Amino acid sequence: MLKTIELKDALGSKLAHDITEIRPGEFKGTAFRRGHTVCEADLCHLQKLGKTHLYLIDLAEDEIHENEAAVIMATALAGNGIIWKDGPKEGKISLLAETDGLLSVNTASLAAFNMVDEVMCATLHNYTLVREGDLVAGTRAIPLVMKRAPIERAAAIAKQNGSVLAVRPLQRAQVGLVITGNEVYHGLIQDRFAPVLTEKVEALGSEVVALDFAPDDAEVIKGVIGSQLDRGCNLLLLSGGMSVDPDDVTRNGIRLAGATEVNYGAAVLPGSMFLVAYLDEVPLLGVPACGLYHRITVLDLVLPRILAGEKIGKAELAFLGHGSLCLDCPECTYPKCHFGK
Repeated sequence: MLKTIELKDALGSKLAHDITEIRPGEFKGTAFRRGHTVCEADLCHLQKLGKTHLYLIDLAEDEIHENEAAVIMATALAGNGIIWKDGPKEGKISLLAETDGLLSVNTASLAAFNMVDEVMCATLHNYTLVREGDLVAGTRAIPLVMKRAPIERAAAIAKQNGSVLAVRPLQRAQVGLVITGNEVYHGLIQDRFAPVLTEKVEALGSEVVALDFAPDDAEVIKGVIGSQLDRGCNLLLLSGGMSVDPDDVTRNGIRLAGATEVNYGAAVLPGSMFLVAYLDEVPLLGVPACGLYHRITVLDLVLPRILAGEKIGKAELAFLGHGSLCLDCPECTYPKCHFGK
């Protein structure tokens, strides 16, 4: 329960909550922390912050202060790879990435959590690549004092099915590149795909350990796939031969190699002719020719998830459709844009 006292009578009182100060364009933060003892020198400052009254708290047994509520909720929300370094500030706790990796948000659990009255959690988009120390979410109770039951209910929801938030480290894959196409294989044109794919692989902490070229021959492509697996590759990227042109036989080569769960087509532009298959748990990603022209494609959405250990199938490729239309902006700002979110 809150008790109101006039500012002139507040000398010697302890503040019941943090008091925020905002100076437009200059500062937003805590002017006084919870528990601060009000002294004569504080009165003018508090008046300038618009305070004519302060509050004393006498919590009932079934009530909870915003700071305690924030700790309970943050503990429930945070899964593997999520930490917070400081206690609540102005009733809020900021959740940080403990390691580099891919942010995983259980969006259904997050929505259920936020459906509880007087609580909230806001996060970055699911599947955002983050660095150690990055802010990924914030949570707080809305009122200064509230009933304990909703906080406990929200925490229970957050803990269901694991946790709402986690950061999954990216594995360091041994990647094989298979560049297909008669024009490249026979030296008619210079290959430009391998450098593009290598840059993307290395940017995510993996290593290209095999690079092979193959003509538009399904049997040859089959053999190259087997050879790269024998050399220890645990992720294969195959470029070219993904269109509906009869000469494009890369998909057939992947099937002949024994791949299962072959999913051809993704709800992404650019990258609709993308392919994902698996051969003895090794992912095979068929990258269409759009990867030569567009700086960002479906590969940039799927590759981090593969490296984070996610199994990508038909459903995952279908759900990419919402937000995966690239606008081909004159100056690309990805990932600070809508694409893939």
